[in-house]
Amino acid sequence: MTSRRLVLLLAHTGRDETVEAASSVLSLLQDGDVTPVLRRSEVDDLAANGCAVDGLPVLGEGVEVADLELVVVLGGDGTILRAAELTRGTGVPLLGVNLGHVGFLAEAERDDLGDTIRRVVARDWDVEERLTVEVAVVADGRTLRRDWALNEVTVEKAARERMLELVLEVDGRPLSTFGADGLVVATPTGSTAYAFSAGGPVVWPTLDAMLVVPLSAHALFARPLVLPPASTVAVELLRRTPARGVLWCDGRRMVELPEGSRIEVTASAEPVRLARLHSDRDRFGDRLVKKFDLPVAGWRGPRP
Repeated sequence: MTSRRLVLLLAHTGRDETVEAASSVLSLLQDGDVTPVLRRSEVDDLAANGCAVDGLPVLGEGVEVADLELVVVLGGDGTILRAAELTRGTGVPLLGVNLGHVGFLAEAERDDLGDTIRRVVARDWDVEERLTVEVAVVADGRTLRRDWALNEVTVEKAARERMLELVLEVDGRPLSTFGADGLVVATPTGSTAYAFSAGGPVVWPTLDAMLVVPLSAHALFARPLVLPPASTVAVELLRRTPARGVLWCDGRRMVELPEGSRIEVTASAEPVRLARLHSDRDRFGDRLVKKFDLPVAGWRGPRP
């Protein structure tokens, strides 16, 4: 007798559309002999909206993250980033169904929900590993914080009226000093997020690299950089700067930066694993066209 298959459903339950989609996913999983798992907060939210959740296992109440086969995420990229925090260190893959706006991390759209869950039941997916970065905040010789990010680590000024004075270092050597609103260190996955808005390049997610993108820098040389994953990027806040700084990881976790802080960013050995129904190697260009509504009129395709 085989053990039961456990799939966590993580949903942003604040919208009627999401509640309706969650109810459909629960039914489809159970019809396929897959046991849905919910978090306690979502059990309460879904029950309050009339969903049949009685008797379903609850995460942390007899079921742990490491017991899961997969996490199905209903929502936008922010919800998928929340799921990545939850599964960090377990290797459990995430499959996102986009109910948000752009949804670059999601594999499927709302209209594909039925087929997506049928493929989950059939175990018809591949796993793609995405590079993440680790960050350490050091001040006065002490490590104040260690964290990680899937999209980006951002050093920003805490108040709009003053710039930060930064020194950028790559692999132990200083590269430039400049005043700026801040600086983004992004992964290829994050190249279509904050780094893109700041003028950075789009990097295909199958490439292992780190991006450095200054934010509104007052400098002659403040171009985006693309670095190999073995590099170490360091940013120091000069003590002469009157501005206070903050560090954000994926726009979700914040730490205040003391005067003279040093922020070190390296590639992490712990990837985020995304369940894929298609090959992103073949589809990322199509995803760019769709998400950014890029004009492709006139394309004739490869010649035979």
